[in-house]
Amino acid sequence: MCGTANGNGSAAVAPHPAQDHNPATSVYSQVQDYLSNTGRYKIIESTLREGEQFSNAFFTREHKVKIATMLSDFGVDYIELTSPVSSQASYDDCKHICSLGLKAKILTHVRCSLEDAKKAVECGVDGVDLVIGISSLLKQYSHGKSLEIVKSTAIEVIEYVKSAGVEVRFSSEDSFRSDLVDILSLYKAVDQAGVQRVGIADTVGGATPRMVYDLVRTLRGVVGCDIECHFHDDTGCSVANAVTALEGGATHIDTSVLGIGERDGALMARMVVTAPEYTKNKYKLPKLKEIEEYVASVVEVNIPFNNPITGFCAFTHKAGIHAKAIIANPSTYEIIDPALFGLTRYVSITSRITGWNAVKGRIAQLGLDGPGGFETDDQIKEVVAKLTRVLLVRPLAIDDADSIIHAYHLNLQNGVKPQSS
Repeated sequence: MCGTANGNGSAAVAPHPAQDHNPATSVYSQVQDYLSNTGRYKIIESTLREGEQFSNAFFTREHKVKIATMLSDFGVDYIELTSPVSSQASYDDCKHICSLGLKAKILTHVRCSLEDAKKAVECGVDGVDLVIGISSLLKQYSHGKSLEIVKSTAIEVIEYVKSAGVEVRFSSEDSFRSDLVDILSLYKAVDQAGVQRVGIADTVGGATPRMVYDLVRTLRGVVGCDIECHFHDDTGCSVANAVTALEGGATHIDTSVLGIGERDGALMARMVVTAPEYTKNKYKLPKLKEIEEYVASVVEVNIPFNNPITGFCAFTHKAGIHAKAIIANPSTYEIIDPALFGLTRYVSITSRITGWNAVKGRIAQLGLDGPGGFETDDQIKEVVAKLTRVLLVRPLAIDDADSIIHAYHLNLQNGVKPQSS
């Protein structure tokens, strides 16, 4: 239903104005401070790592190469791949993707161990993402290591990766249920060891924006390196958490196409809309729909109807009040211009709650207005009444609505007074 500009049943509308025209007193106006990175964030795209943990995912090498190429062309800064230690196929695929010469840097996500790091470096990656859990639950039930052992191991592995001339990030798992003193102590040590980034992860998706801001801002005061954030959507806060993290001083956000991942998923770049100019200039937004459609086909799911930007009704307008305003000025009921993503809006004329202004727009789109056609608003309102009488009984397809409009127009041309029915 995003449709095209002509012939799809969408009423003609005025051009979309700029998105950054909010009054200075509007709550939508961005207030930048020295901590905020909303206007200079970077994307670490994890569909080929996090997404492989999605229940339906089975990525062949062909799938991986196409997805990686599409993401690189879209403009993501980094592409994260499954650990090469997980299987021989993962190792071979990682090595192959590293050889493609993509614009995006290639990372792989491995356990914080020397053996895993060596395998990663062998593949030719641009960066190694180290991870280990430090929450009391994971220390007890996952790896069983003390914080002191975790710290010494991390520094050893970081020094090895750096000696190989490769970027390194260190992240804890389940960061928001970890002891804050442990996090700050450990991250200060790895920052001093020379990591490019530290990462915090809301592994179980339970954090709120306030929790995220407090942790990121506190961490920003302890480390000088970049801060990466990874959010899951189990409680519906991943997008808000990502924006809040950037406001608090984070520099990198992990994403996945359609949010596929081990839980409800992470986050996609299209949702970070707090910096329109930066986002428009940095990323090739019209490629988003193609990427999402391809990934959806590979993992055998439909794009959700309410998916931001690419859901089939994302830019659909139906109510009469909305339709009238949208036709006059799209920014009245749209915060995002669909044209940025190569899409168009759809103003419905086949609903009982659609007003006559939407039908007027459709008549103009069909070229039936003006001399010899629909010349007055009263004529338009008469055809709307005809449409409404049908719609009170049954749904009406756009072709059927157009037929009623054409029939009325033909009567006008022939000088026949339309019959009320």
